[in-house]
Amino acid sequence: MGEFVRVEVADQIATIRLDRPKMNALNGRMQQEIGEAARTVDADPGVHAVVVYGGERVFAAGVDIKEMVAMSYAEMSRHSGPLQDCFTAVARIGKPVIAAVTGYALGGGCELALCADFRVAGASAKLGQPEIQLGLIPGAGGTQRLPRLIGPSRAKDLIFSGRHVAADEALAIGLVDRVVPDTDVYTAALEWAATFTGGPALALRAAKQSVDHGLETDLDRGLEIERLQFAGMFATEDARAGMTAFAEKTKPTFTGR
Repeated sequence: MGEFVRVEVADQIATIRLDRPKMNALNGRMQQEIGEAARTVDADPGVHAVVVYGGERVFAAGVDIKEMVAMSYAEMSRHSGPLQDCFTAVARIGKPVIAAVTGYALGGGCELALCADFRVAGASAKLGQPEIQLGLIPGAGGTQRLPRLIGPSRAKDLIFSGRHVAADEALAIGLVDRVVPDTDVYTAALEWAATFTGGPALALRAAKQSVDHGLETDLDRGLEIERLQFAGMFATEDARAGMTAFAEKTKPTFTGR
């Protein structure tokens, strides 16, 4: 339990709950706690899926500008690495991660949502990378994760303009995966996360790592990543249980071993 971030676990689903009123501005302390929460849920074998949620009103309005405005180049040079590291910790959670986006997900808030595997947004949600309007660029992964998700041209449009994207457009360009009524966002994310509970945890982790690491390299190396992960599954009890159950026309029981 941190000052601004807490982890709540129920039914094998962990919720990383952002709670820094009023807008969940991501100050240095909150960034650190996000990284700690991500590493905690990643290491917990009782957690099968993760939801990142900022509450009913807002996901996260961005990095705390009031904290950054007085920073020098030397200070930001030291801080920018830990800033990226806390978001990368979320991206590296070896379990399905769903961002439940209500209200604003701007700047660092959008970059945090990009670290999830899937994004559920409320109908009135707004997403974007407005850093250019401050004379800055995204610094927590936006210039890298956004084009990988929606393509370079669309990413440049959002980054160069700094405009806010409404939920319907975000869905159309692939920035979010589902749009639901504002009041249903967290419930929809939990329901999606529940589809992964009781599943083969080692295979899910391997699948996620194969996709994510494969995107960082060329096709031949990506195929080698997949081949090694695929072969590795044959050392797991889950794979044996799954294949045996298929042959016997029964339902497998996965134990994460």
